[in-house]
Amino acid sequence: MSHIDDDFKMNDSKLENIFGKVLKDLRLASGYSQEKLALDCELDRTYISMLERGKRQPTLKTIFTLCEKLNSSPSEMVKLVEVEVSKTE
Repeated sequence: MSHIDDDFKMNDSKLENIFGKVLKDLRLASGYSQEKLALDCELDRTYISMLERGKRQPTLKTIFTLCEKLNSSPSEMVKLVEVEVSKTE
């Protein structure tokens, strides 16, 4: 098993929920509604909602697009996810 596997032993839905929380926190901190963020990213509002609820997983392209609009970097978003993961261990 790789080091990455050891660090992130958790079920997928838990990780998806943590990503969704981070996305929602970044969105709210940037003053975006789900609808406005979706429009600016050329995504559907329901997709943003599903991401925030951990029901869908974004592609790398989507992560980069979201981060551009949220004035964050993809690496910062992943770091925030890592911080939240560490709180649950």
